Amino acid sequence: MYFLNKEKIRLHMKKNGIATQKELAERIGISKNQLSMLLSPHYNPIKSNAMKLCETLNVRLEDIMSEQLELDLGLEQEKNSNILKKTGKPANKNDDPNDFVEIRNVKAKRKYTCLELFAGAGGLALGLEYAGFECIGLNEFDKYACQTLRKNRPNWNIIEEDIQKITEVGIENYLEVPPVGELDLLSGGYPCQAFSYAGKKAGLQDARGTLFYHYAKILDSLKPKMFLAENVRGLVNHDGGKTLQTMLDVFSEVGYKVKWKVLKAQDYDVAQKRERIVIVGIRNDIINRNKGIEYKFPKPYGYVLTLRDALKDVPKSDGAKYPESKRKVLDLVPPGGYWRDLPEDIAKEYMGKSYYSGGGRTGRARRLSWDEPSLTLTCSPAQKQTERCHPDETRPFTIREYARIQSFPDDWEFDCSMNNAYKQIGNAVPVNMAKAVGLSIVNVLNQLTI
Repeated sequence: MYFLNKEKIRLHMKKNGIATQKELAERIGISKNQLSMLLSPHYNPIKSNAMKLCETLNVRLEDIMSEQLELDLGLEQEKNSNILKKTGKPANKNDDPNDFVEIRNVKAKRKYTCLELFAGAGGLALGLEYAGFECIGLNEFDKYACQTLRKNRPNWNIIEEDIQKITEVGIENYLEVPPVGELDLLSGGYPCQAFSYAGKKAGLQDARGTLFYHYAKILDSLKPKMFLAENVRGLVNHDGGKTLQTMLDVFSEVGYKVKWKVLKAQDYDVAQKRERIVIVGIRNDIINRNKGIEYKFPKPYGYVLTLRDALKDVPKSDGAKYPESKRKVLDLVPPGGYWRDLPEDIAKEYMGKSYYSGGGRTGRARRLSWDEPSLTLTCSPAQKQTERCHPDETRPFTIREYARIQSFPDDWEFDCSMNNAYKQIGNAVPVNMAKAVGLSIVNVLNQLTI
């Protein structure tokens, strides 16, 4: 890991007649707080501000950098191991290269069938379509999301119904399902809910009263070759890890070998720092009949898109507006900055009591930077806790900008009000991330001999 060496920087400041960090920040064109972040040992110096620093001091980047050796003494691993013993949280080795497979050259040998539950505005389904899946049905209860799905894919079979009713009467009463065991994939992103019976080892009955229960019931009745479940990153630690563990136990109980991992959207052509947990299972009898078959997650592409990349030539569209009082405050925040970059008196007024309570709260009065991916989009672009201000203009992102950041194509229309469109987009799985996961599943299906 590399970091900026403060002693070397002080030497070059002296050579250039710069007496204080405040003066250095002014010459670079950033705030003093931003300079402090830049000089932090935890900061990645390969950023635009680091290059501005080099220009100001008339030096090369290597002249002010040092390498910090990170020695793995096993302490963090031991710490995590203790947590696992207390919570029962399953291990997840995100850095094991053997867990990943290159998928950019994978092509489906045929159209694979997919049934999707909790479809939302179609981000996951569209990504799976791009990967080579044909959706035989999509279930969604929100009428506005169903309007969006029908608007963009009139040929899709949209089941606008409460999933509880679907499991009561049977999914086969809503669409023509393949024979048991013949569906290639069941997909969906059920909400994260605690289980009232978690920890009692009652299997599927542990999940009663949750939407996951209905996902698992349909999985058990259709017995698809594989399944895909995705959720918010918080599921990993929800209820001390018990919620996730119960889900994994249920999937195992109904006959699947399961893998899970937290994936970063920015690794798969998405200009957004969004993380999702992805859970994938292969039916046990398929593994037994196809020796050596194993699911692997999509290998990161090796580059990261920025907001500048994502929003190039974005179509004009409607967007929310800030109240005048908030706009005046955000006018004072530089690109990449947040409330700590405000003048102290304005920051105190804007933050209220939170100003004195400590902590980062970097989402407040946050203006994004062109040179980095967006922060995770929320369902409302102007909430005080999770500000996502445009890098140049003092306004939230428009609908089409929001959609671009989530990697929806420009012709994907949201057939609803502006506020509902923000909600649909904010809740969606980024399309390109879904495509990458879909191709990793196709990679397995392509190898099946039976």
